[in-house]
Amino acid sequence: MRIALTGSSGKLGSVVARELRAAGHDVIGLDVRGERGPGFVQVDLTDYGQVIDALTAVNDQHDGFDALVHLAAIPAPGIRSDIATFHNNMASTFNVFWAATRLGIQKIVYASSETVLGLPFDVPPPYIPVDEEYAPRPESVYSLVKTLEERLAVELVRWHPELSITALRFSNVMVPEDYAEFPFDDDARTRKWNLWGYIDARDGAQAVERALETAPPGFDTFIIAAADTVMTRPNAELVAEVFPGVATHGDLGENTTLLSIDKARRLLGFDPQHSWRDAR
Repeated sequence: MRIALTGSSGKLGSVVARELRAAGHDVIGLDVRGERGPGFVQVDLTDYGQVIDALTAVNDQHDGFDALVHLAAIPAPGIRSDIATFHNNMASTFNVFWAATRLGIQKIVYASSETVLGLPFDVPPPYIPVDEEYAPRPESVYSLVKTLEERLAVELVRWHPELSITALRFSNVMVPEDYAEFPFDDDARTRKWNLWGYIDARDGAQAVERALETAPPGFDTFIIAAADTVMTRPNAELVAEVFPGVATHGDLGENTTLLSIDKARRLLGFDPQHSWRDAR
């Protein structure tokens, strides 16, 4: 496929670009900054004119796309002001989605966020492991935007029944260089904010590719996390210490992820291959 990839210069986006190209796809990166050259177009995604122009054609680089992967965003709360985060992220996503539908691009995969699950879980989750079955619980402006983006996608696929939009609720993205800081066993509360989860960027790229290949028309959401936690301490001990009284569903496993990836495994064929434990 010829794929437009927004946020191609970011931590996750750069790995997704590399992995999709290695899989044989033609990837054009769209970002506000990046290395000049073939395969990259500098675009301010908050400017709709630039977005639709870049998705339509750019000189000799491309003459249209088969699919869109949208990863560009201010990537977390607290980096910029709430207003800046809302205006940048909401406008960028609306512009990208709207331009794609106007141009007939029928396959969209984009980065939602684990934050819609209720992070940082100062109010405990309804049950553990968490999954996609309960309604979003945004607790920051960043997460509020992610929730609104999901609602935007719901309405767009209702208007355009042939359209496929997949929201990947990525956990905290890590690359191998980050694993020197693992594990986080000294204080269970240090990483309680996302139930001790993470995702290796290479497995994040795998999830993107699986969604591009398998997602049918319509909208769906998937938690994307590593198969394990960032801890060596057992899950039952962590949950009892930090979330006493929260219901647990099934066997928690020793160090199995508490951000359930069962749905992504079942419907996308997602199968994370990388763990910080392999880098020790």
